[in-house]
Amino acid sequence: MYLPKAFAIDDLQELQQQILGTRLAMIVTHGEQGLQASHLPLLLNAAEGPNGTLYGHFAKANPQWQELQNGAEALVIFAGADAYVSPGFYPSKAEHGKVVPTWNYVAVHAYGTAEVFTDAERLLKLVSALTDRHEAARAQPWKVADAPADYIDGMLKAIVGFALPIQRLEGKRKLSQNRNTVDIAGVRQGLAASPDAHDQALAQLMPKE
Repeated sequence: MYLPKAFAIDDLQELQQQILGTRLAMIVTHGEQGLQASHLPLLLNAAEGPNGTLYGHFAKANPQWQELQNGAEALVIFAGADAYVSPGFYPSKAEHGKVVPTWNYVAVHAYGTAEVFTDAERLLKLVSALTDRHEAARAQPWKVADAPADYIDGMLKAIVGFALPIQRLEGKRKLSQNRNTVDIAGVRQGLAASPDAHDQALAQLMPKE
């Protein structure tokens, strides 16, 4: 990604926190069938490898997993909070008018090549961990074991798992750092006052001083 130094996230822990905080990632590959992209929930084992390892699964009917099996590099995109920034948020607009709209956002890109697997025991462990993660906040969490075993066995035959050691990580936190402190405060206040929850979430990330 285009990554001006002022916006770069260099801290591994912060990069991994963004990955953990993204519920649905996008995995992009390029191979014999051209560009392909899928939207998948993923797990991160932060301690496995120098940058962590991502785990997920495709429907077996989705041909993209074959690109991973053939050794194609994958780009995995973890999009965070984002918001449109109006020129009207900048106090400097009243001084000289030399302002234009922009977009503030947080994003992490992970790159690597994956190992593909179809072992039923390993797939069961993966889907159980994904389920437990996303059911954890419910009053009565659903467990994979709640479904009939033969049904789950059949469902596992319809998916393909993968483990993707992260070979390279890039992170961008574009929060108006290229503006002066007065304009940054104006953007933060403007977004915080917005009725849009996405704007409010982005405002919470902006520097307070």
